[in-house]
Amino acid sequence: MNAYVTSDTLESKTHVWLKRIAPFNQHDLKLNAPKSALMVIDMQNFFLDPDSPTFTCGGLAILPNVKRLIAEFRKARRPVVFTKHVHHPDGFDAGIMGWWWEGMCLEGSPESEIRPELNPEPHEKVISKHRYSSFYNTDLETILRCLKVEDIVIAGIMTNMCCESTARDAYYRDYRVFFPADATGSINEEMHVASLLNLAFGFAHITTAEEIIRQVNP
Repeated sequence: MNAYVTSDTLESKTHVWLKRIAPFNQHDLKLNAPKSALMVIDMQNFFLDPDSPTFTCGGLAILPNVKRLIAEFRKARRPVVFTKHVHHPDGFDAGIMGWWWEGMCLEGSPESEIRPELNPEPHEKVISKHRYSSFYNTDLETILRCLKVEDIVIAGIMTNMCCESTARDAYYRDYRVFFPADATGSINEEMHVASLLNLAFGFAHITTAEEIIRQVNP
């Protein structure tokens, strides 16, 4: 299967996506940088290895933008929170996901690790989760409240799975959600654009990595 986007085509594709969802992307939010945090969702070897059954081609395309966002949030001394989707080797935390998906990302395995070029720093939080949403049965909400975060920027994979689920749960908790179309990725364009459209309509401001960077470090 050919990749729907690459790092070379990402900019032009993003322009098309934003134009397509523009009638519904009406909440033109401005990032409150001193109250913001960046979430980097599941940028793990398990999803970024072309030989993996869960390979997410959009994840490779967005790697440079995710790396830039991480660098800018660190420069601004704002929190960067990483997530890893993992399961116990015995599978007792898998539930329905155990048979819904081919293969599982096992905690402690090389596949479960975050891509080396995005490695969290020692002081940065890494959340292990067993379901799509980063809020579900994790301590993410406690961390964000303690850090007095109000605005969340979501980057990573998959747009239509863990990123969208996290964005929806953030909205339910009254966080303002910023969702860069060129720093989230999926396995095909239809799923990516469908999520951008749904999120713009009811949950998030769809934007770009460059726009976020301009606002986090004006």
